[in-house]
Amino acid sequence: MVHGPFSASQRPRTAPLRRPRLASVPVMAAPPEPDAEVAPAATLSIYKAARRIKRRASTLYNALRSVAEDAAFVAEVAALWPSLPLVANLRCGLWYAPPRAFAATCYFKSTDGHAGNWSFSTARLNLHLALLAGERGGCVIVDSTRRGKRFPDSMSKTIPIWCSVLNRAIERHRLRAIHKGGKVNNEVPSAMLNVGAENNSGSSNWDSSVHLPVWILGTEKNAIEGRIDEWTDLFESCGADIHSLAIASASDGVATQRMSSEFSWHYIPGAGDDEESWARGLTPALFWKHSYDLLDAGPNYCNQLVGDIVEKDRVYRAQRGEHSPQITAKSLMSLDGPKSNGDQASEMCTMNLDPCTSTMDAQCSNNEPQIFWIGISNLAVSSTFLDALLGVDCILNCDSTSKLPCNSTENSCLELSIVGSKDDRFSLMKNLQKAVDFASRNLIAGRKILVCCQNGEDISICVVLAIVTLLFDDNGCFDHGKSFVKRDITKLEMRKRLVFICKFAVNARPSRGNLKQVYGFLSSEKERLDADLLRHVPDHYFFKMSHQSLQPL
Repeated sequence: MVHGPFSASQRPRTAPLRRPRLASVPVMAAPPEPDAEVAPAATLSIYKAARRIKRRASTLYNALRSVAEDAAFVAEVAALWPSLPLVANLRCGLWYAPPRAFAATCYFKSTDGHAGNWSFSTARLNLHLALLAGERGGCVIVDSTRRGKRFPDSMSKTIPIWCSVLNRAIERHRLRAIHKGGKVNNEVPSAMLNVGAENNSGSSNWDSSVHLPVWILGTEKNAIEGRIDEWTDLFESCGADIHSLAIASASDGVATQRMSSEFSWHYIPGAGDDEESWARGLTPALFWKHSYDLLDAGPNYCNQLVGDIVEKDRVYRAQRGEHSPQITAKSLMSLDGPKSNGDQASEMCTMNLDPCTSTMDAQCSNNEPQIFWIGISNLAVSSTFLDALLGVDCILNCDSTSKLPCNSTENSCLELSIVGSKDDRFSLMKNLQKAVDFASRNLIAGRKILVCCQNGEDISICVVLAIVTLLFDDNGCFDHGKSFVKRDITKLEMRKRLVFICKFAVNARPSRGNLKQVYGFLSSEKERLDADLLRHVPDHYFFKMSHQSLQPL
């Protein structure tokens, strides 16, 4: 995101700023521990001196002030194009506007745009964003990057690649329709369509070329352009609904030392990035709820106030039965020796550092978790932060940290303690058979099933993927697993069903580790079923009649 300087006095305020009252917060000061880095100035190496300077600039208050300044720039840009919806690229984009200002969220990874590692991800199609932009005439995506880059790679390359692939697929779709007189013919070779697109480029206003920033080298641009057709073939093969698509920050050169109100603070480019390293449990929703008090607290009281806010939110969620572990925040050693008051207080505060809390805020603009129904399959996904379960007959809870209220009958609720692949590489795989059996019993009975996990974006999506692949046919109809026995299990087949799920669950962000477990489970289940079938087939079935003679297969 491009940052722009602004005056803090221009920021509209809805309430008078005042220093928060902190006398009621108990402060348990601990004597500073000896630190090898705290040494006489005469003995400091250049490396240690540079680290001290960097730590002095990268304080929590500086980060929040920087976010607020960049958020004012985002508001200015949004005001220039009021008809275009504002979209946050997860996760750091959520910091730069109040939750109600975002019409949607998207998920473009910078790693897909890294030089030599360009990629088009079918697990992150963001088709809802394309539909939204088509309906509204465009959109404004908010993202940020750390110091050293003018643009994040997600904006300079990942999104341009995504746009080009989708446009190329739409252009092919239109050409097929023209060649068949309005009917889609999927048998037209893609190579012929690519040639047709080049020949018709002069007479058609459909732009499917790659538009990269001017600072991208020509060699890199040519390498990316050379793979667009390959990625378009991949996109078309995954079963995406292309027909619906067819109708459908400041650079380092600016001054970084800022003065506003009574405080001096240091501007941090892309401060919202990598929130685990600086936010100390604060989420975008909590920041915008208490933004005026936090910015008015000043550098000396910011850490203490953040600790108080996060702890109150943790207690509130714990009283509602939600998962809210107590984690002691790592103390920030003062750069000049002793700790400041804010650091002393924040060291004793406990806070929730679970990254899933921030992603939960993105499920909808009013911070209320949603239920996403997967077509007419009687399957739905959501997080476990639901207040009401309307239209749900039974619950498959995959959250290892919290439980949902359900009936005492065996078929009405199943609790599976599944953790992420980073904590246990086989946790999901070991529980998928129970999940599929539970779903099969209830789908046969015509019941509606809610599959939920802590954030509703990863584990629950992967569980539904396994259920849909095993128990549903290619048209999304429940067939008791008959079609699963007949077809081969490939990554392409699994990718098609993931795209089908993501069409409805637009917040889906399954991790690669969990997807690997689903594929491993499906492959082993296929092998088991094939082995059972062979054991029950009579010997004479292994011969075929050819020219009135028996030959072994």
